Amino acid sequence: MRKGSVSQPSNGYKIIVVDDEIGIIDSLSIFLKRSGYEFTGVTDPVEAIEKVKTEHFDLMLLDFIMTPIHGDKVVEEIRKFNKELYILLLTGHKDLAPPLETIRRLDIQGYCEKSDKFDQLLLLIESGIKAISQMNLIKEINNELKDANDKLEKAYLESIEVLRHTVEAKDVYTRGHSDRVAEFSVLIGKKLGLPDKDLKTLQLGGLFHDVGKIGVPDSILLKDSKLTQDEYSEIKNHPLIGVHILSNATIFQDLIPIVKHHHERYDGTGYPSKLSGENIPYLARITAIADTFDAMTSKRTYRDALPIDVVISEIQKCSGTQFDPDIANIFLDILKNSYNDIIEIQNKYL
Repeated sequence: MRKGSVSQPSNGYKIIVVDDEIGIIDSLSIFLKRSGYEFTGVTDPVEAIEKVKTEHFDLMLLDFIMTPIHGDKVVEEIRKFNKELYILLLTGHKDLAPPLETIRRLDIQGYCEKSDKFDQLLLLIESGIKAISQMNLIKEINNELKDANDKLEKAYLESIEVLRHTVEAKDVYTRGHSDRVAEFSVLIGKKLGLPDKDLKTLQLGGLFHDVGKIGVPDSILLKDSKLTQDEYSEIKNHPLIGVHILSNATIFQDLIPIVKHHHERYDGTGYPSKLSGENIPYLARITAIADTFDAMTSKRTYRDALPIDVVISEIQKCSGTQFDPDIANIFLDILKNSYNDIIEIQNKYL
């Protein structure tokens, strides 16, 4: 260090200076260390790119005219893997600065002409550091909010899981029903070539499609004889009760169309909204056939599980009336050609 220059205690911000003139590097080293910054100087622009890949820097001071590559090329390479680094371009003369369009395209935060006096440069650096500090604070707050929100949603998910298992624990004949509906729905979704996001929604939608039954009296839910008209009307409320339960958490917003509309019929005679055809949400149409299939193939107090040939015949008969015909055809293909996948799911939840 030159005589008389005293470094200030580090303020924690790291600055990398890239310039192929060693004299500029030396001068800025003294100036920036004196101002309390952690300093790294690099004369090779290609080496600088590699350093930014492996080390954290808050701000870069970058010469424009260099060999073997100019500063704009350095920024172009850095922006491929680092969008956040704050970059100030140094130019020997304003006429040599890159066009404004290039500065905007590469997200260069500013540029400054080289000078023996560093007052203007220091102002730009301090302004940049303030912006970085604010961005770091915003990022920290967002992370804290996300963490809190994730914990809240996890707790809510666990609570809904308890409700779901409470519903199924009431009736031994429906135990495992929601798990099977979830897996049958995903099986159909995969056959349809749906993206992972939709498959995840189908899985969760299947798990929670009947959660609203928690609000249906046990005397109706467990009745082993034919329901009266009033009792059936009570049962038909469970999709809307489910929507009410799930509507308070953002994690469940994508599931609500499934929960609300899995009892709609393709011909418009279902409930609760009497939607028809393609007005019924697509994922709800998938869940509807998975739900009905599991109901037909599960043992009830009043009947045994239906044989698979009867189930296939019923799905064929209801294609276009109860079920979306395209989805029904896909599921029939699974039943006829991939029935082992169905058996595996059923055995899993015996």
